[in-house]
Amino acid sequence: MKLTYGLGVMILIGILGYIFWSNTKQVDQVVSLEMGAKTALAKVTVPETFSENAKIGKLLYQAKCAACHAVNASGQDGVAPPLVHKIYEPSHHGDESFQRAVSIGVQAHHWRFGNMPPVEGITRGDVKMIIAYIRELQRANGIN
Repeated sequence: MKLTYGLGVMILIGILGYIFWSNTKQVDQVVSLEMGAKTALAKVTVPETFSENAKIGKLLYQAKCAACHAVNASGQDGVAPPLVHKIYEPSHHGDESFQRAVSIGVQAHHWRFGNMPPVEGITRGDVKMIIAYIRELQRANGIN
């Protein structure tokens, strides 16, 4: 009984893992199509692999950030800046800057996109994962 139950759980985990990871590219394509009306502001090279935290962060980013900052944080003309940009390197905008922007919003100061409102329904832990994703994108594009 225990062996059958354990085997069933392993199979279920395998199926869910396959569905989750195989849909990642489809999600990118859907977000791209939904946002196709605006022009990306930065060309972003995506690394071949991400850390586990960045993989989680990517999904959270797509759900909470991509509508404004675009797929892979490339920004959208007339909407929001690219996060893969030297202005957002860790020495200028540290991780806490991202945390504060999400929790309380931020007044426009580098760009002419207007103020960023707070983002609802996201925790500090979620933002930490999103930051991991953004930082890995930045490093892949020479921003340290």
